[in-house]
Amino acid sequence: MAKKIFNLRIWILVMALIISLIAINPNPGASGVVISDVELGSLESYQGLSKGEKIESINDIPINTLAEYQNIISEYQTQIKEVKLETNVSIYRYNITEDIGFIHDDLTILSVQKPELNRGEKILSINNKKIKSSNDFDEVIENLFPGKNIDIKTSKSLYSYSTNTQPKISVSKAQSTNIKKGLELEGGTRALIKPISDKQISDLDIQNLIDVMENRLNVFGLSDIKIRSADVGDEKLVLIEISGANSEEVKKIISKQGKFEAKIGEEVVFVGGNKDIPFVCKDDGTCATVSYCNQFNEQHQCAFQFAITLSQEAAKRHAEVTKNLNIITDDSGGHLDQELDLYLDDILVTSLQISPDLKGVETNQISISGPGYGSTQNLAIDDTSKRMNELQTVLITGSLPFKIEIAKLDNISPILGDNFIKNAFLVGFVALLAVIVVVYIKYRRIKILIPMLITSLSELLIILGVASLIEWNLDLVAIAGIIAAIGTGVDHQIIIADEIISGESQNLNWPERIKRAFFIIMGAYATTIATMIPLWWAGAGLVRGFAVITIIGTSIGVFITRPAFASIAEKLFNK
Repeated sequence: MAKKIFNLRIWILVMALIISLIAINPNPGASGVVISDVELGSLESYQGLSKGEKIESINDIPINTLAEYQNIISEYQTQIKEVKLETNVSIYRYNITEDIGFIHDDLTILSVQKPELNRGEKILSINNKKIKSSNDFDEVIENLFPGKNIDIKTSKSLYSYSTNTQPKISVSKAQSTNIKKGLELEGGTRALIKPISDKQISDLDIQNLIDVMENRLNVFGLSDIKIRSADVGDEKLVLIEISGANSEEVKKIISKQGKFEAKIGEEVVFVGGNKDIPFVCKDDGTCATVSYCNQFNEQHQCAFQFAITLSQEAAKRHAEVTKNLNIITDDSGGHLDQELDLYLDDILVTSLQISPDLKGVETNQISISGPGYGSTQNLAIDDTSKRMNELQTVLITGSLPFKIEIAKLDNISPILGDNFIKNAFLVGFVALLAVIVVVYIKYRRIKILIPMLITSLSELLIILGVASLIEWNLDLVAIAGIIAAIGTGVDHQIIIADEIISGESQNLNWPERIKRAFFIIMGAYATTIATMIPLWWAGAGLVRGFAVITIIGTSIGVFITRPAFASIAEKLFNK
């Protein structure tokens, strides 16, 4: 009777391979460039561009690769320009790239993006040009930011508009698999953060900074985030890596300390964070809305409003501060003679009138509101939503433990990732040839060489399948762990082959040969796990990632691929 080709161990390998293929979902026919993200409140979001659309052409030029996309949009690269702004109070000099840094109404500054500017001041001149009307202002802005037409044709529609900046979208190569790629392969943003403090920065301070940063970025909606400490000599820094993210958006989120204070006069009533604010309404239309849009001159203004819950201590402070305020009566029902001023990083965001019903009352329910602006109503709605989202994020996460500065901000191009993948495949192929040559020289038997190659490739496929299932990013750390795991697998297969061949000369039966081989393999496996577990539990950043992927890879090999290799070898050698 012919020997059974498939036994339980080989069936387990086959099933693991099938599940891995389903998890990876290979689609070799995928091509082109797709939109992976659209910046909130940008012209592109107003035009209707959305995540997942495939870009077919820009300005009638076909787009098939990331390099072609980058070459075309490089024509829209913004330049740093110096602005000299004269107001009725002072003269300001600052640099700009995309906008003037403030929003005005009838030449009075309403809202500022530049911390050195102040609200309420009257605009007199910009770059020595007298500003006497809104037309004069628009003429200066047009000269500072000359618009260029752009036509973006996607799989969904054709978008034609004028812009003075590169499109505020993130793009990626059309996904041919479900394997998630990390920063080095996918592209994204890498920021090196330096804490600023008069006191000595401790490891605990850095960990607190990491915790708040991670919470803030997650709440804001960014994904694929890696934050870890990065000490340089005696200087303690924090490294943030975000795959597929726009560098300008990341810069706006992390560059601010996010210190939120609600004041009545000079008294602080409550601050951001769950100590004073245990609940913030977010992503719920019943208690967080954008409405009340109106137009004045050439500007549109909308308002946001969302509910928060104060802690009992904050409610007591509110009652204590308001009990001595006076009530001003008017047609709207009246209000207290001081307002609730909301400050973000020491800049006044908005002021809210306090109802006379709240005078000296311990209330836990507060409604936060504020404005947003835009040249059109849709842009005003987007700006208002963005401002509300940022304020909600700071209220939820609290302020950073100290001020920070961005020591370095890099925008990693996905084109570099494509080149890295090509080089990795080339190096992997060369390494595979080297293994083939060494194994063949050692054994001079094809029936050992072929099962080894099949088993190693199966191990690689299963590791990638597991990575797809758990959504593990394939980055440099993961690749290093995979190489270590597969290298260990080749060593174990050589151990099995040596025991098989030496067992023939010693007249050992088949179970004894396999038992001897797996005794050595399990000892080596236990040593590897014992080495990696401390790195997993006590390590951080790259160290922990390497430990995790190495443990996963070696475990797959020991419990799935090595037994299957032993079964294949049994069919070939046990006659």
